[in-house]
Amino acid sequence: MIVNYGFNATMTAKPGMGDELVDLLLTGLDEGNPGASEYCLVYLVSRSASNPDVVHITEGWTSEEDHHRIFAGPEAQAVVAKIAPMVAGESAYTDYVPVNGKAF
Repeated sequence: MIVNYGFNATMTAKPGMGDELVDLLLTGLDEGNPGASEYCLVYLVSRSASNPDVVHITEGWTSEEDHHRIFAGPEAQAVVAKIAPMVAGESAYTDYVPVNGKAF
């Protein structure tokens, strides 16, 4: 499959909650969650090297439609609902259309 849609998100956890936010985001790879979907081809959780409360997530999907459909489901909405109280301020999102590169 080819990644035709993707995005990056940067979230700043409330002070001291970076570990908890990372752990929650990594549950996205659990069976039944969005990152485990056959349509999610890239799911990468990273942290800032200088601030452990700044967390980045990069996702690559087969299509924008697949992403939106999977994220409209109850499993994804449950994770999103748990993220909101951990995040300070607004998260920054950038969507993109991949051209070429390498995933894991």
